[in-house]
Amino acid sequence: MGAAALVLSFAQSGPLFAAGGSDIAANGTAGGAPACASCHGQSGEGQPEGPFPRLAGINATYLASQLQDFADGKRQSDIMGSIAQSLTEEEIAAVAKYYAEKSAPKANEPTPLDPAVVSAGGKLAMRGDWSRGLPGCSQCHGPGGAGVGSTFPKLSGQSMEYIAGQLRAWQDKQRTNDPLDLMAGVASKLDDAEVQAVASYYASLPVEQAPPSQSSEGKQ
Repeated sequence: MGAAALVLSFAQSGPLFAAGGSDIAANGTAGGAPACASCHGQSGEGQPEGPFPRLAGINATYLASQLQDFADGKRQSDIMGSIAQSLTEEEIAAVAKYYAEKSAPKANEPTPLDPAVVSAGGKLAMRGDWSRGLPGCSQCHGPGGAGVGSTFPKLSGQSMEYIAGQLRAWQDKQRTNDPLDLMAGVASKLDDAEVQAVASYYASLPVEQAPPSQSSEGKQ
């Protein structure tokens, strides 16, 4: 079953699966998955000092698809691979829906972001550099990094270290699970300073409230 259909199916079950998602996040599962909160924070705010991204407010279908990709080996992670494999389809749908509908305060970056680096990253994110065939990030991820649909995730308020790490993973072909290999092409045009700048820009943005429901958006 695809991620979108999976989320839609179990979203219709209402409070039962919302409670299930909350329980998985706080306590883990009988199948051996640890509590999501142990790495991703009590409210899904993430850990900026490590490789643990913010989950609160991220599109449900996107989260479910990433968990499924971890389970199937389409997205590599020594940590998440075995965890995702221990989750049932019902549990994936439930925990994705839970985090999609959750709001959480922004986690503090371990080191203050450099305003000049943030400014440079903002220019690239909004305008790109067409002399190099580099589109602005906002063309896919939306104004202010709010995300678009279930394919292009929300970036605003995500940690600098996580965003930079994912851009490097696409550069190194360690991550390949994006539609039409779009991100590999974009990331390959960025140098180290630009990776840091774009990541710093999105990390500097405020976190907005999650919309009431995101589970019914179709994946592009």
